[in-house]
Amino acid sequence: MSDPADAGTSDDADADDADRVLDDLFATIEDRRETLPDDSYTASLFTHEKGENAVLEKLGEETTETILAAKDDDREELAAESADLVYHLLVLYAAKGMDLDDLRGELRARF
Repeated sequence: MSDPADAGTSDDADADDADRVLDDLFATIEDRRETLPDDSYTASLFTHEKGENAVLEKLGEETTETILAAKDDDREELAAESADLVYHLLVLYAAKGMDLDDLRGELRARF
């Protein structure tokens, strides 16, 4: 039997983990942007011959795939495509010299 006192900490831990995963992802993206490892997909987006357009095209592609997954009521695919969409959005943020604090600030200002 679980301790009722732990009930709140589980939700808090989940929220912290969710926040941390985005921070960790963005830190990895920033690291790839700075170090440009040859075998990194992320680094290839920063060095692509199309420049920023490569990231913008991927963002558009992932947006469309997210919409299609939602229309098909495919929850698993919706989650996967949403993750791809968020990843590519964060790559764009890094390319533009923005970070998660910019996003958090904008979201906070809306409510």
